[in-house]
Amino acid sequence: MSDLSTAGVAQPRRLIPVSRLPAAVLVAAAFLLALAFALAFPRVVTPYDPLVSDVSRALQSPDAAHWFGTDRIGRDVFARVVHGARYSLLIGLASMIVSLLIGLVIGMSAGLGRRAVDESASRVFDVLSAFPPILLSLFVVTFLGQGIVNIAVAVGIAGIPKFGRVLRAQTLVVRRADYVTHAVVWGQTRREVFVRHILPNVLAAIPVIATIDIGSAIIAVSGLSFLGLGPQPPTPEWGVMLAEGRDVLRVAWWPSVFPGMAITLTVIAFSVIGKHLSRVYGVKVR
Repeated sequence: MSDLSTAGVAQPRRLIPVSRLPAAVLVAAAFLLALAFALAFPRVVTPYDPLVSDVSRALQSPDAAHWFGTDRIGRDVFARVVHGARYSLLIGLASMIVSLLIGLVIGMSAGLGRRAVDESASRVFDVLSAFPPILLSLFVVTFLGQGIVNIAVAVGIAGIPKFGRVLRAQTLVVRRADYVTHAVVWGQTRREVFVRHILPNVLAAIPVIATIDIGSAIIAVSGLSFLGLGPQPPTPEWGVMLAEGRDVLRVAWWPSVFPGMAITLTVIAFSVIGKHLSRVYGVKVR
């Protein structure tokens, strides 16, 4: 996962016209828009049902009728990849929201609270960061049990330290900014200072870390699904499709390669957009 830090208050710089955006950003944005369309209107993208099988067409190689071929029981792989976007993206988005909300509360409490609160929050982040994210997710989902909601919660808990630390650092920077000091001198209440100055500037860093984190969340969700801890077959989730295609990889590459490509391209697209936002908002990504 990417490590983020704030060198100062995250404020959007002058907006760049679309015509002057880097080609990589435009391609990534176009891909994500196409993915969003497929998520919202999968039946428009493909007429095939992702759950209907035709054994007579099992492991048919890609052709004009089945762009991505068929799997071992004759289901259209392209239809399953398209419909699978709904599961992989929405679970990844849900887990990112879990990380964001909990990390925001803990991070801002640490940045605004007393030293004891800050130290306690830092120890929580240290404990969660002591485990690799995928291992922590695996432990949590094993404790909670299988299922879409549980896998989103598990991946979300593993992402808390990244959000919490960045938002804590951002809160400390904003808290000590000159305009906050001036607002206090001019008699604004703590609530007014928080609502008008601190909160908006802390939230300015969220688009960057949220965009990058959703890619990491999709990888984690797909990995747990591959291990059988997420959505179960015949659900057309990308990680589930990888697990199913593994059994026939020696005789047919397409049931595994195409969902794997979907995961890879989606993560790359989010990373490209996230790094562009990091330059716009002045948030460093390591």
